[in-house]
Amino acid sequence: MGKRIVIALGGNALGKNLPEQMIAVKKTAKTICDLIQAGHQVIIAHGNGPQVGMIQKAMAELTRVEPEKYIPCPLSVCVAMSQGYIGYDLQNALREEMLDRGISKGVATVLTQVEVDPADPAFAHPTKPIGAFMSKEEAERMVRERDYQVVEDAGRGWRRVVASPRPQAIVEIASIRDMVDAGLVVVACGGGGIPVYTTEGHHLKGAAAVIDKDFASCVLAQQLDADFLVILTAVEKVAVHFGKPDQKWLDRITPEEAEQYIAEGHFAPGSMLPKVEAAVEFARSKPGRTALITLLEKARDGMEGKTGTLIAQ
Repeated sequence: MGKRIVIALGGNALGKNLPEQMIAVKKTAKTICDLIQAGHQVIIAHGNGPQVGMIQKAMAELTRVEPEKYIPCPLSVCVAMSQGYIGYDLQNALREEMLDRGISKGVATVLTQVEVDPADPAFAHPTKPIGAFMSKEEAERMVRERDYQVVEDAGRGWRRVVASPRPQAIVEIASIRDMVDAGLVVVACGGGGIPVYTTEGHHLKGAAAVIDKDFASCVLAQQLDADFLVILTAVEKVAVHFGKPDQKWLDRITPEEAEQYIAEGHFAPGSMLPKVEAAVEFARSKPGRTALITLLEKARDGMEGKTGTLIAQ
């Protein structure tokens, strides 16, 4: 029987600029349609690192050139913009590929807000670099004028840093669930979702933060009661002792084994670590749930147990 699958697309599935993205999404659509054609129900989440940086840089330039006309664009709005244009390319590529295969399914992109806790400790210790590199003088001006927090980045210049809080809940989950139940292919939680928190009444306020797309995909998969969380990345399998003579590729492990490897420091923060942590969280959230980490082009083989790293009880 077909499974309900949430797929978290990495940057290699989207490219780094507009022309690259147009090419990349066609390849991505073929892989996703392989799963749809096999009878699975697919929901797609994705990152937005290069794209949101490009948008923020463009908006900052407008503000610099015409300050009397444009005001600084909040990061939450930049995330929303990236969701829209990435979703536009993804849903068109998926629609075209499905029609080529004789598959009649609707595709929809949902502009998705994800709730975060304003008391999350991450807000007190922002670590996620975003946006363009700046000179020291520019960085100091941004600190004065916009209350930015900045860091020097490996000798390449100064960059703004923002918090990366854990996602708590998906605001549009009922709409997403209705679409999935109706048989649509849904693109949601782009870039980890637009980070928001509740203020007075029912108002949702955008946060100056970015949400890790793997953790957001995990929450999405749990709230949709998915069978599989598939995290696509740049390697076919997860490894311990990576890059060392005793490197070992992992085929199938339990959440407990994965946590032991995490405790031993095998996975790099900001790279493989959040993927494994999100996979563990999903796999142990309910009996029968499985997480898969593998390459984009190996997704179907991974679902069939032929490759990739599977994490399950």
